[in-house]
Amino acid sequence: MTDATSDAAATRLRRSPLHERHTALGAKFAPFGGWEMPLEYAGGGVLREHTAVRTGVGVFDVSHLGKARVTGPGAADFVNACLSNDLGRIGPGQAQYTLCCDDATGGVVDDIIAYLHADDHVFLVPNAANTAEVVRRLRAAAPGHVVVTDEHEGYAVLAVQGPRSAELLAALGLPTDHEYMSFRTATLADAELTVCRTGYTGELGYELVVPAGHAVAVWDALTAAGAAYELRACGLAARDTLRTEMGYPLHGQDLSPEITPVQARSGWAVGWDKPAFWGRDALRAEKAAGPARTLRGLVAVDRAIPRPGMKLYVGDTCVGTVTSGTFSPTRKQGIALALLDTSAGLADGDRVDVDIRGRRAALTVTRPPFVTPSVR
Repeated sequence: MTDATSDAAATRLRRSPLHERHTALGAKFAPFGGWEMPLEYAGGGVLREHTAVRTGVGVFDVSHLGKARVTGPGAADFVNACLSNDLGRIGPGQAQYTLCCDDATGGVVDDIIAYLHADDHVFLVPNAANTAEVVRRLRAAAPGHVVVTDEHEGYAVLAVQGPRSAELLAALGLPTDHEYMSFRTATLADAELTVCRTGYTGELGYELVVPAGHAVAVWDALTAAGAAYELRACGLAARDTLRTEMGYPLHGQDLSPEITPVQARSGWAVGWDKPAFWGRDALRAEKAAGPARTLRGLVAVDRAIPRPGMKLYVGDTCVGTVTSGTFSPTRKQGIALALLDTSAGLADGDRVDVDIRGRRAALTVTRPPFVTPSVR
């Protein structure tokens, strides 16, 4: 690709309303889901950013995440008949992890957080690259009295994560005592925002959903108050190492239209007894028969670092593929998520070998998370 072509491609990427703030902090940018987002920042790098979240507090700009709103009489019932989890398990002011599955195959089109405001109002946060498809599918299925609105660029999302996150937000007068997977409304820097007890790191944390026009003011308020708490700006590279340590799946790698929730061991996010949701018949049949492969955790025995796409072996037999893999800054060793063939009969503690450019390295099968969670 020529420089001119590369520049043209970059101009087609969406940018966060905080792009100039990231540039001023010396951010290294990378394309992600159609957006140009901070990968890491100068003066720290991935290891320091990762450690800040595990031991103190970090802030991520995750404005690339999608936003969609479903409103109208029976909106919650409509969403419940489409997405996998059971919205009937929660009430207004609570959030739920759920899946948009393909109706024919049960494959995961996207994983989503659903925020239940009322029976006639559900706010959805899909992944960046999948927002348009999720909205398309919901609109195609919606009855006339239900409206599905794509609000992808209408809001910024700031994830404040780490053991000191509640202290920081409380210092700004924001609510912090609500339960995990719940949300409240508040005001900061003249902006009405939503404070969600959610995140993707395994630590105590909050996500602030802010109107895009107020994002800079809220970021500035956070960073000014955060100086007393050694707040560190964190990029998507640290977000990836943090979520992998927790065994949280990434759509496109550990979940995909080719990977079902049964295979990904995400059946806990499926309302199996609901009368209807997309993919219900296919998933119930796969669950009854048993999946041909399942998502498992792996820990390196030596200094190897498994990476996505690497093949796994027992002897000369290929038994699976790494879906996510990285160096764990907390454990100081390689870790991975992988789809392993159930026919191999592997149990926790068994050994498999990963092929790293023609060299074999030993890994131990284990059950994630790879670190002790503090999310609650």
